[in-house]
This record gives sequence, structure tokens and C-alpha cells, in this order.
Amino acid sequence: MGRKILFITTDQQRYDSLGCNGGNIARTPVLDGLAASGINYRRAMNQNVVCMPARSTMITGQYVRTHGVFANGVPLPEDAPSIAAYLNDHGYKTALLGKAHFEPGMDLEGRWPENRMARDGTFGPHRGFDHMELAMHGPLPLWHYGKWLIEQPGHLERGFYQLFKGGGLNGEGGGDTGAPQVAINPVPRDLYHTDWTADRAIAWLSTLQAGDDWFCWVSFPDPHHPWDPPSSELGRVNWRDLDLPEGHPGSAEECRRILESKPRHWLAYYDGSHSNLEGGPTSFVPAEMTHDQVREVNALTHIENELIDEAIGRLLGYVEQRGWTGDTDVIFTTDHGELQGDFGLLFKGPYHCEALMRLPMIWRPAPSAGISPAVVEDPVGQLDLAPTFASIAGLEVPEWAQGSPLPTGPAPERERVITEWDSQFPTEDLHLRSMFRDGWLVTVYEPGGGYAGDEGELYSLTEDPRQWRNLWDDPGRKAVREDLVADLYDSLPPERAEKLSVEAPV
Repeated sequence: MGRKILFITTDQQRYDSLGCNGGNIARTPVLDGLAASGINYRRAMNQNVVCMPARSTMITGQYVRTHGVFANGVPLPEDAPSIAAYLNDHGYKTALLGKAHFEPGMDLEGRWPENRMARDGTFGPHRGFDHMELAMHGPLPLWHYGKWLIEQPGHLERGFYQLFKGGGLNGEGGGDTGAPQVAINPVPRDLYHTDWTADRAIAWLSTLQAGDDWFCWVSFPDPHHPWDPPSSELGRVNWRDLDLPEGHPGSAEECRRILESKPRHWLAYYDGSHSNLEGGPTSFVPAEMTHDQVREVNALTHIENELIDEAIGRLLGYVEQRGWTGDTDVIFTTDHGELQGDFGLLFKGPYHCEALMRLPMIWRPAPSAGISPAVVEDPVGQLDLAPTFASIAGLEVPEWAQGSPLPTGPAPERERVITEWDSQFPTEDLHLRSMFRDGWLVTVYEPGGGYAGDEGELYSLTEDPRQWRNLWDDPGRKAVREDLVADLYDSLPPERAEKLSVEAPV
């Protein structure tokens, strides 16, 4: 019999959002406590900086170029490997509650199972999960949460930000400052999707027998945009009391000066000539965003992170109530980060930087495992999650997984972690390959999107953690750059034989 596994993820949460990682605004005592009693990975990074590729790596344990979901809108094949199926085949009860997003979400026809279950009144099985109850960022009836909320009295769905409006991704402003994708939402807290996700996880756990082995993936849709937490919680963090985030250069002039040192689509996003189709609303122009709007978005994000922390506390309380704590491993992470004002930018997209690539990742092993608390500085990735789950279950790491079980202490053999980007839209055609190693972050821009293949980015994260000084063309760092680029390409696995197709926008 293996140990029980509680896998908790969020969507679009920064590494520095947690108190244990230096955050000083949102109160996250539950996750801070897990880090103190477990293992906190200081250099966890994703293999892609948007949802579907990152989540596909989590479930398969594979690089993006192997599982093939290179962008949002590319569905993970039905026959793709699944750690949930692997555990299920070995006797584990399995469930996913909250956001899945292995398949495109904009699917009004119900082409994919994730988007048919709610309307069909079904809950799986799918991809090795015995049970699924799904949510996204709003109350659309495509998913169980939206259907359930619409059935509640009072038309509560109307208070959420209307994410899809007029046939596209809505970029209208709201809140106090007119910030993009912000709304003051009157929904009661206990009916918001954060508490709903925790409630449904507890409900599923309550169906299990004391001796069952289980793998429960609890996937909160927040703090991904839109930013519309329950209005009853807005007093937690007043945006008027916030400074600009540390990664914001402070003025339009400084934003432009820093962005001018980077490949051209960075500044083009800032001034609106590059619409960032793959990361946010196309109508959004960062240069037009006021400092107060940055503050309001940050305040709402901190509020959403506090609500998630409290919901996790309820989950852990139920695990304790059932007497499972001593035999339950808890792993927490996210799929990718959020620019959240860094460089004067917002949302995400083809921008390989700490804000989007570096992840919070915490593993609190079951006390019965006898693993001591630790802080691990060596690089790890999302492709290490599936092998870790197999190891916790006492199983061999499946041959299709390309990662390794997460280390429980210093691991100098872990030298590098790789992140990739390939555009889903031919009009964008951007292809980025990045590697972190020895405190350096290098990004190669392969041909496409107006780049010839000789441009890139190079940062010493020790000397320049904000990535404000691009050293790619610095003659004194040429040898470092060439060594890192060669190592990057030596370390990349081969691409799959046939490239998957983009079948929907997101």
C-alpha cells in the first residue's frame, strides 16, 4: 500500500506570492507551514509559460516537445500518458476537482470530454481520473461549477467579469481604477469557485474508505485573470495602500529603457504594436495602464491568494479529521506565473522571465515517510511531478516519464531546467528556447516572428534578479552565452515525429 497523495495547484501564481518565498502582502500561513515542515523548492520552473502545455507536462511527466501540447488550443491526445491512470491501474482512487484544461476551453460544441461532462450530467472517468468536477475562471455552464452557480438563486453569475464578450477575449476595465479584466463581484464567498473547489474535494474524499489509497488533484482556477474575487473580501488588501511591485521600473521612461534592451516584441507589447494574442486581451496596451491600475490588480491577486490559502487549510483540516495526515503527502505548485506589473506589463505570453517561469513548489511528505524538512536550491521542473507521485505510491517511475522524483535535499546533479515556447498563431510565429543553469538564464530566439535566429536574452539572476540588463550582446559574456546555448541544445530531447494541430483558441 502506498501513501495518499493530495496534489494542489493554482493557476497563474507567482513564486514570490507566498510568505515563505519572500512575499510580504498576502497572508499565506497554511502554505508557509507546509514549507516549514516539508521541502521548499527555490528553483522550480515550468516547461511552458501558459496553461495547457504546463498542465500537460504535469500529468504526463514529459517535455512539451514530447507530449506535443506546444500551446493553448492544442488538445492533449486521448492516448497520452497520465500519471492518474498509472496510479489508478495500481489501485489508487483518483479525482480531479477544479480546473483541468488539458483540452481547449472555448468549446461550445462539446468536442472534448472536459466540456461535455457538466451538460451531460457526468463526472468521468477521464484520463485516469475516476471522478472529475470541473471549473474555469467564470460561471459559463460548460463546466460543473458554472452550471451549479447558474442554478443558485439570484443570478449570481452576472456579477463575475464577463471574460468572453463580443466573440473574443474581453479587455474592458472595471473595479475602482478601470483596470483590465477587473470586476467588483457580489457573489457570496462560499459560492465563489475557490471555496467550491475545496468543498467538492472534501465531498469526494468523504466517499473513500479509511484504508483506500487515493490521488486527489485539487486545482484552483485563481489567481488567474479575470480578477473578480468576492466583494466581501476586498477589505483584506486595499490597493491604495500598496506600492508598485518591485519589478515595476517606476516610470514609462524606465519601462521603455529596459524593454529596449530586449528582443523587439517586448517593447512592442508595451506600446501596443504587438497585441500579445497568446497571453491576454488583444485590446490591452500596457503603456496606457496607470500605476493605480497596477496596484488594484496586485491587491486583488493578493486577496485571491489568501482565499486559496484558507481553502487549503480547510482541506488539510478534513484530512486530519479522517486520521490521514500521517500517511498523506501534500504537494503544492502552479502552472505558470503572472507579469503582474513587472517591466510595466501584465498577463503572460512569449516572455521568458522569472515572473512567468519561476514557480512556488512545496512538498510536505507524509510524516510516516521520515523525510526531514529542507530547502532545495537546485533546479527542478514540472516534469518531475509525475515521477514523484509514482515514487510516493511505491511504484517504478513509468518509462514514458522524462523527469525524476523530486529531491528531498541538496541535489547538485540537477544542473539545469528547460522552458520552451512555440506560437499557436502563424501570425506570431515565435519560438523560444530557455535554460536556467548556474544562476544564468539564457533564451534563444529561433527563426520566426521577425527574428532571424541570432537574437536572444542572457541574464545573471544573481547580479540582476529583475532581468533589467540583457547581456546577450555583451562581448565579455560571449563565452558564457555560447556555453549555455550549446548545453541547452545538447539537453533538449528530440521533438515528436508529427506536430499536433491547433484546434481552438484556448
